[in-house]
Amino acid sequence: MANFFSIESSDPTCQARAGLISTAHGDVPTPIFMPVGTRGTIKAVAPDDLEKIGAKIVLANTYHLSLRPGPDLISRFGGLHAFMAWPGPILTDSGGYQVFSLAGLRKITPEGVTFRSTYDGAKVFMSPESAVGAQLAFGVDILMCLDECTPYPASREEAEKSMNLTLRWAKRCRLAWEAHGQPAGALFGISQGGFYPDLRKKSAEDIAALDLPGQAVGGLALGEPSEMTLEAIETARTGLSPHKPMYLMGMGTPRDIIEGIKRGADMFDCVIPTRNARNGQLFTRRGKINILNARHKDDQNPLDDLCSCYCCRNFSRAYLRHLHQNKEPLFLRLASLHNLHYYLELVRGARESLLKNQFSWYYKEFYELQDSES
Repeated sequence: MANFFSIESSDPTCQARAGLISTAHGDVPTPIFMPVGTRGTIKAVAPDDLEKIGAKIVLANTYHLSLRPGPDLISRFGGLHAFMAWPGPILTDSGGYQVFSLAGLRKITPEGVTFRSTYDGAKVFMSPESAVGAQLAFGVDILMCLDECTPYPASREEAEKSMNLTLRWAKRCRLAWEAHGQPAGALFGISQGGFYPDLRKKSAEDIAALDLPGQAVGGLALGEPSEMTLEAIETARTGLSPHKPMYLMGMGTPRDIIEGIKRGADMFDCVIPTRNARNGQLFTRRGKINILNARHKDDQNPLDDLCSCYCCRNFSRAYLRHLHQNKEPLFLRLASLHNLHYYLELVRGARESLLKNQFSWYYKEFYELQDSES
């Protein structure tokens, strides 16, 4: 996959860069944010809505889709693109994070993970080979190696054990992917290592040595202090290939994204924009808004006068508060669209600033606006 990723511009003062990922379902300009459609749908948002706000790639989850409706059914429908009517690229997480979150319902061995289904309690086994096989059956553009997500906090012994298991599984994933024998999506390896700098660097170097099309940094945003997160990203960056896309898994807040871009990250995903939207927390260029605050009851202003999304062009804060108070389904759609539009504009702006050699200005303006009154 020699032409999978190209770098178009780099900032001379930091690690930020603008690039392009080429897939069978279209090009993905980076830096990019991927809306999360865990079960093959972005909650409250239709595929044509995503196209209108400029989404280029979405994420779905192997764990959930493997349990329900299953790889065989999705394959019979022509793959995940056809099943969910999304024409653009799709990335599937391997399910490692979901297995991590099922600590009381799973058993990890060198062979794989045995767990109880969160849907019906059935006993399920997932191996590196079956995780890759499911993603190949989905027909996605980017698939992820199965990893063991290192918890926080973790002892050095636990972090090293998890890191080594993740590497062994990544090697098996690569063999399964290569044995597919026909054009398939791009496989990404995931580095771990906890928050021990030497382990982080070694894991990144080991994953880079597998020479896969892409690479990810996992085990972040698990409750650790933000400074530890940034240090882990910087350490991993020194071990990963500078010529391949770097994906920060599960990151996160707008600040996570702008700081990740500064440190060389190309790809981001998180449930925050849609989950927080459903709970009434909305992102603007001047900070976050809780739409249930009484001060919005008579507010005729849009959420963000700097935003061009459908919600901000047509509706007041007062109306959105009214919808939320009355649990109207329309609120879920409007709020989700707005937050996703904000995230996509954030990375689009970063990319444009990089192409114009103005990222330092963009980074500074982000904080100046975020710290102002909303």
